[in-house]
Amino acid sequence: MSASRSFSVTLTDDLADLVREKVAAGEYASASEVISDGLAALRDRDQAVEDWLTARVGPAYDRMMRDPSGAIAADDLRRLLSEGSASTEAGR
Repeated sequence: MSASRSFSVTLTDDLADLVREKVAAGEYASASEVISDGLAALRDRDQAVEDWLTARVGPAYDRMMRDPSGAIAADDLRRLLSEGSASTEAGR
């Protein structure tokens, strides 16, 4: 088990109620476990975003800077996205 430190935090009523509900439901043994799990999920999400930016966005940006001929104008992209969402909604 890694070392631990004590912190004092203030939560909104909604978040405090959520922590209490998780403990009362037996999902967690303590409020500390709820908060720790939430922070671990935040850390994992941040790492996933960083990995995506490094692996996908950075290289795409570099390719676009080398050869901007494949770029799509912002207005055209909005139109394409709008058309795509309209056709998706029509198919429901």
